[in-house]
Amino acid sequence: MKSISFRGCGTALVTPFKDGKVDYDAYVRLLQRQTEAGIHFLVPLGTTGETPCLDEQERIKVLEVTKEHCCGRKIIAGGGTNSLVQTIKSIKTLEPYGADAFLIVVPYYNKPTQHGMYEYFKAVADAAGKPVVIYNVPGRTGANMLAETTLRLAEIENIVAVKEASGNYAQISEIIRNAPEGFSVLSGNDDETLSLMATGADGIISVASNVAPKLMTELAEALLDNDIVTARGLHHRLTPLFRNCFVESNPIPAKAALAAMGLINNELRLPLVPASEKTCALMQETVKGLGLL
Repeated sequence: MKSISFRGCGTALVTPFKDGKVDYDAYVRLLQRQTEAGIHFLVPLGTTGETPCLDEQERIKVLEVTKEHCCGRKIIAGGGTNSLVQTIKSIKTLEPYGADAFLIVVPYYNKPTQHGMYEYFKAVADAAGKPVVIYNVPGRTGANMLAETTLRLAEIENIVAVKEASGNYAQISEIIRNAPEGFSVLSGNDDETLSLMATGADGIISVASNVAPKLMTELAEALLDNDIVTARGLHHRLTPLFRNCFVESNPIPAKAALAAMGLINNELRLPLVPASEKTCALMQETVKGLGLL
C-alpha cells in the first residue's frame, strides 16, 4: 500500500501578480475561497501557477502561504524541471515548507525515450524525501509517457500517483485497470473528469476549479459516490468553462475569469500576456453563466 493517496478534486492554483510582484494577499483570498468550497487538495507551483517564471524565494513563500492557509488539505507542490539535477535541487529546496508530495512532469524539450523517463522518475523518487506524483502532459512536453512506463513506475513505493493529461482515453484506461493498490490516477484535463472518474480514476487536478471550486468539488464527489446523474448534470453545466479555459494558453483565460470576478489583477509574467479583449469578454460571460458574477 502506498504511503499517501489522493482522491477528489485538487486545484492547480494560479499565482496572482500585482505590479510585477506576487500578490500574496490575493493568493490568500484564493486559498480561502478554495477551502470554503470544500476542495479536497491543493496543487501550487504547477504550470497553471506560472512556476517557471517564479524565483526560488517566491516559490518557497507561495508554498509556505499555501501550507498556512490549507486548512488541513494535502498539498502537491510542483517541483519538476527538464534536468534531473535541477529537479532534485528544487525538491530539496521546497521539502521543508509543507508539501505532502511533489508533482514532477515528464522532462520537457528533451523528448526522452520511455527508458529515459523510467530512469529519470526512478532517480527522482530515490532522491525525494516525500512522495512523488508523476505528470504526463505531452502537449506541453513533446513526449508521451506510455501506460507501460507509468505502470512500471507505479510499482516504486515512493511514486504514489499519476496526473494524466495525454487525452488518450485508452492509455489512461489501461493505467486505471492495472494500477497497483493505493496508486492514484488523476485526470489532468477538466473535460475528461466525468469519463475517467466514472471508469475508476480517483480524481482530477483541475484548472477550472480556480474559477468554480464548489462546482468542481461537487462533480468529483458525485463521481466518487457513483452518482452519475448528478455528475452528468454538473459536467454539462461546466463544459463551457472547461472549453473556454483553454481558448488561449493556460492560465491566461482562468486569470481573465478571476479578474472579471474581482479576485485578482489580470496580470501574468512574460512570455505570457493577459487575455485578448475577446477572451476577457468570453470569460466574463462564462462565469456569469455559472452564476459566479
